[in-house]
Amino acid sequence: MSADLDFLPFTRPTLDEDTIADVSAVLRSGWLTSGPKVQAFEAQLSALMDGRPVRSLNSGTAALEIALRLIDIQPGDEVITTPLSWVATANVIVLAGATPVFVDIDPVTRNIDLDLIEAAITPRTRALIIVDLAGLPVDRDRLYAIAHAHQLRVIEDAAQSFGASWDGKPIGSFGDLVAFSFHANKNITTGEGGCLVLPDASQIVLCEKLRLQGVVRHPDGGMEVDVAGGKFNLTDIAAAIGLGQLRHLEAFTLHRRALAWHYFDSFDRELGCELPPENFYDSNWHMFQLVLPLDKMNISRGEFIARMKALGIGVGVHYPPIHLFALYRGLGFKDGQFPHAERVGAGIVSLPLFPGMDEHDVERVCAAVSDVMRGALA
Repeated sequence: MSADLDFLPFTRPTLDEDTIADVSAVLRSGWLTSGPKVQAFEAQLSALMDGRPVRSLNSGTAALEIALRLIDIQPGDEVITTPLSWVATANVIVLAGATPVFVDIDPVTRNIDLDLIEAAITPRTRALIIVDLAGLPVDRDRLYAIAHAHQLRVIEDAAQSFGASWDGKPIGSFGDLVAFSFHANKNITTGEGGCLVLPDASQIVLCEKLRLQGVVRHPDGGMEVDVAGGKFNLTDIAAAIGLGQLRHLEAFTLHRRALAWHYFDSFDRELGCELPPENFYDSNWHMFQLVLPLDKMNISRGEFIARMKALGIGVGVHYPPIHLFALYRGLGFKDGQFPHAERVGAGIVSLPLFPGMDEHDVERVCAAVSDVMRGALA
């Protein structure tokens, strides 16, 4: 087998020739950084978000950082979040000088367990950062009921749920602060990038200051800085990619759902793997994730991944539990605190799922999983 021709990665962006031509036009224009393409991209994003203000950024992490600045999180404040996410979700809390407070996951949805949040709230709790793992939305009705009852701000880490919905409404079109990622592995991409959806226009000026060094420019050429901002702006090159991706958002989402449906139809349920919830209404199917039955296997997750790779199938891990990284152990977290997140995080794997796949690819992945697991369970 040719690894180059036959290897199926766990994800790959889909870029059409029109998008490539649009990027070439930006390169020829001489205006490479934030400019007209960024403005057009933000306008289209806002239209998708029911007219809410949207500001593009150079990463989803930047969106989380700015969101924490906008709600004035300070040292000594506590922010509740999930231990099962990309580590950026918690890192931004630490970088703000605040304290991350983890709440275990629901073992079925793999999202933060809303039943456990209120017990974690203290007088120092200022905000909740929730994560839509693999594109499956957290129950927004219950989430905001809890937040309103305790007067907490909400930052939706919707990095993985662009194109998902809740009760028929697109994620980002309602709620508090909503952070999206447009990393290369996301459902739409700008290569690297993200955006922040604001609850109202009152925070636009501060958001724009924070994304570009705190600078406010005056018509006479002067400028002022009254807040320390960062360097978080998106380029027109990236925005041109994003505009091309938005043209295909609905088709991408429908195709991902069809592929996920075929995974459920094709997967051998007798292997003992835990499949994700079969949600074809709200989820955007950013990833198709299994939890391996490690206690019944004679190989490790690493060996499973290696054997799948040998069969030409790429497998990802999303994610190890955040609280068990050395940085967070140093903050006092330890094994056994969040047993569901630890068990799921130890066994979770992401199978290939992206718009460039077809049903044959899904069947090939399922056959490879069966081949590896039959040997692993022998």
